[in-house]
Amino acid sequence: MRHSPEQGAAPAAHRLDRFAGLLMILVTGLVIIREWLGTTVQEPLVDLLMVALIAVLFFRVRANRKAFVYVALALTGALIWQGGDWQGTVAKAFHQASFIAAFFTALATLRSAAEPSAAIRASGTFLAEQPPGRRYLALTTGGTAFALLLNYGAIALLGSLATAAAQEEPDEEIRNHRRRRMLLAIQRGFVTSLPWSPLSFAIAISTALIPGTSWETVVLPALGTALLMTGIGWGLDTIFKPKLTHPPRPRAKPHGTWALMLPLVGLLAILVTSVLIFGALTGIRVIGLVLLIVPVMALVWTTLQARGGGAPLGARLRTYAFHDMPGYRGEVLLLMMAGYIGTVGAPLLAPIVKASGFHPEDLPHWLVLAGLVWIIPLAGQFAMNPILAVTLIAPLLPTPDQLGVSPVALVTAITAGWALGGISSPFTATTLLVGSFGNVSARTVGLRWNGGYMLVALIVLPLWVLAYAYLIG
Repeated sequence: MRHSPEQGAAPAAHRLDRFAGLLMILVTGLVIIREWLGTTVQEPLVDLLMVALIAVLFFRVRANRKAFVYVALALTGALIWQGGDWQGTVAKAFHQASFIAAFFTALATLRSAAEPSAAIRASGTFLAEQPPGRRYLALTTGGTAFALLLNYGAIALLGSLATAAAQEEPDEEIRNHRRRRMLLAIQRGFVTSLPWSPLSFAIAISTALIPGTSWETVVLPALGTALLMTGIGWGLDTIFKPKLTHPPRPRAKPHGTWALMLPLVGLLAILVTSVLIFGALTGIRVIGLVLLIVPVMALVWTTLQARGGGAPLGARLRTYAFHDMPGYRGEVLLLMMAGYIGTVGAPLLAPIVKASGFHPEDLPHWLVLAGLVWIIPLAGQFAMNPILAVTLIAPLLPTPDQLGVSPVALVTAITAGWALGGISSPFTATTLLVGSFGNVSARTVGLRWNGGYMLVALIVLPLWVLAYAYLIG
């Protein structure tokens, strides 16, 4: 009996997915070797695996993701035609793309380990059941903590729990207000982690692009950004509480106590302590440490879950490699191509900018710093991923010496803009996820639900960046 094309297509796609998962893991292992040993002998193999990974993912993603590959090929061709050291630029672009793929793969291990955990789900449920008076701060700070473990999975987990908690409210008016406020608190908590978390792409990419910076040097001013973002969100939620047409009925007390948060706090403490200790012992940059420490933590956690009656370790590892990672194929390809396109496109854009007569170094220095907070979320409105925007813009910026500021001030401005882009762009995963839970479009989430928040943040955060650059830092 002959199989139809449709019957043969599924096994072929399954094999491609398994191959993609294997390639991601191999690339991650080689990038860890690069970060920990500082060797370059593995780079030709990394580049070869990256070409294979991009090719496999290309056949397994939607057309809008394939467009990024076409753009990358076109820019590479333009770079070769331009002449000069195009080989060095392409090698640098592959270096950036391979790091992004490895960083995503490493972080996904912790998400894979955390999602089946009953303790993590219980802590999320406890946050979602908090009364209105402290619900926003609970979900925002909880969203930040969950983001460190689950990345975008934090919004998926807390969003589903918040939506389920809101559905228990029989009054439709109160239910809609409650769901919207809870989802916004979760989303804002997630983006609040971007400026300072050692597990965020904002820190990983910006510190790599701006010489003389590292997570250790930028974490304090970045925490200032995070505190301001938290304060803005909480203040607006408190001041502009929705007016109800009738008083709400009394709410039941949350199930459990704050002790439910201890497993989450313990995991974060282990992560931070491990990074600090190994950083002091090895001198390896924090982003490189994370690449190895996070998968090791995830492996230990998964092993303990298996011994406690969970799925067998072998089955969990196979699920991660051949199901979970291929499931992120669209996101992985997008992020890799954003890093590649930005790196290849920057030397092509530089002569065009110079020929136009626009010289960023001639602008007022304060405007360059403040402009970074504004231009990154603006680019997000036109489907420009923050990785792409930052890798394109960073090489065009005046040096910190030219601006009369420290390199840390430049990173603080970039990560602040990155965070605001994550909350306002209708093309980011945060707005798409929140929109799906709230039954509204991503543009509604980014521009209407977060409109007032963005207006205040676009004033306050540039002032903070300038204050740090010229008064504090």
